Amino acid sequence: MAEEYPHYIEFRHVYKTFDKPVLVDSNFYVDSGQTVAIIGRSGVGKSVTLGHIMGFLKPDSGRIIVANEDVTDFGEVEMNRVRRKVTMVFQSGALFDSLTVAENILFSLEQREDFDDKNREDIVNGMLDMVGIADARDQYPSDLSTGYRRAIAIARAIAAEPQCILYDEPTTMVDPIMSEHLTLLMLRLKNELKLTSVVVTHDLDLLHRVADAVVFLSEGKVAYFGPPVGLYTSEDPVIQEFLELDKVIRGKMGEDNPFRMGIGGSDLGKA
Repeated sequence: MAEEYPHYIEFRHVYKTFDKPVLVDSNFYVDSGQTVAIIGRSGVGKSVTLGHIMGFLKPDSGRIIVANEDVTDFGEVEMNRVRRKVTMVFQSGALFDSLTVAENILFSLEQREDFDDKNREDIVNGMLDMVGIADARDQYPSDLSTGYRRAIAIARAIAAEPQCILYDEPTTMVDPIMSEHLTLLMLRLKNELKLTSVVVTHDLDLLHRVADAVVFLSEGKVAYFGPPVGLYTSEDPVIQEFLELDKVIRGKMGEDNPFRMGIGGSDLGKA
């Protein structure tokens, strides 16, 4: 098995079409302990890629490897087993608004087979301390900022002790202080817990700080796959346009802008 599927996550010639082609002969991989960022303009297949990794979507053709297994033809029962190893932090946080922050994390803990109810409070408090939001323990997610909800979602994710976390735009629409907090948290999880991760982002600062490799999607195709520094030497005009436009937008926004957004971010109306 290890020889056949040496990469923790791998896309092998993946195609997916809805009204139009979304993924076209997509090929890339993520090794254990690596962080790979997926970037590109809106609508190029970034979120669809995450959906395939989680098994929410199935490819029209090609193979999807997750946790060193070919999951392409897995049913829900088999995918649920894989999802105990691979979890996702949604952009919205996807928290239970009727539960407090502590109760949200406890819900995740209770899904673990090795959960010991005697230590529940200590574990919940430890998770909140790890992500730096212990002060929000008894509050409800709807009363908290976007950045806090993302941090809670990360705490809930790591409470399940996964091998891999998928992040969907973790620093979009948060203030610079919380963006820095989330970035440092992601680095800590990578370095201390050795978690494998995939990050969909428009934030090039985040990319350069956390990513070992980057996948640049253009019209559904992998236009670039390699170390982040290679983006800047790529001769692909779409990649160069993306980088130049990002510079222009950041220049117009200024350092004191309350939102961190790269190109393609379109959630200004959302909290």
